Amino acid sequence: MERGKPPDLDWRGRVPVARTFDDPYFSLDNGLEETRHVFLDGNDLPARFEPGFSIAELGFGTGLNCFAALSLWRASEVGGALTFTSFERFPMAAADMERALEAFPAMKDVAAPVLKGLAEGQTRILTEDLRFDLVVGDARKTLPDWSGTADAWFLDGFAPAKNPELWEEELLCDVARHTKPGGTCATYSAAGAVRAALDAAGFAVERRPGFGRKRHMTVGRRR
Repeated sequence: MERGKPPDLDWRGRVPVARTFDDPYFSLDNGLEETRHVFLDGNDLPARFEPGFSIAELGFGTGLNCFAALSLWRASEVGGALTFTSFERFPMAAADMERALEAFPAMKDVAAPVLKGLAEGQTRILTEDLRFDLVVGDARKTLPDWSGTADAWFLDGFAPAKNPELWEEELLCDVARHTKPGGTCATYSAAGAVRAALDAAGFAVERRPGFGRKRHMTVGRRR
């Protein structure tokens, strides 16, 4: 794959699978419920929402995490715009995102403005309640230069055994450097190397029950 080139996909029903990593973009059981359990509950959302709240993510994929977070933001009635920044090396075509999201009808209207913008080649999309940036490229190169900080991180790269680049200690140290004091992170992975890298980066790490067939997941809070 070349930088910025859309991924090669296979489909298992409505679930896209990246051929390069041989890994689905979300749970074969229920991707939306997985997102809610791992990334929303894992970052103690919506309880921590406040005006100006910022989420950052490694791995945009289908956009499901972003749209689930925005839906929860709207339901929380905090007001103002949610800031969401996602780092993605191989951005999926908007048409493929739309196809994948057909499995979650509740996300259709939430996703529509972002999908429209992405289809038009935009990487910064502003709406009344969302400030969205898609940072295209290798996160190991793009994250160090990012000027923002996040209240919460969604660490959603492909499995560490198949996509180790997004779980390297140096990159997770950059995640910590771009996390506000007391900020959090969450991931579906409970791999020992991931937990150790997050601890070394400066997060107090906790293992929690995972979603579906995954026994455990990992959450962290910046020390």
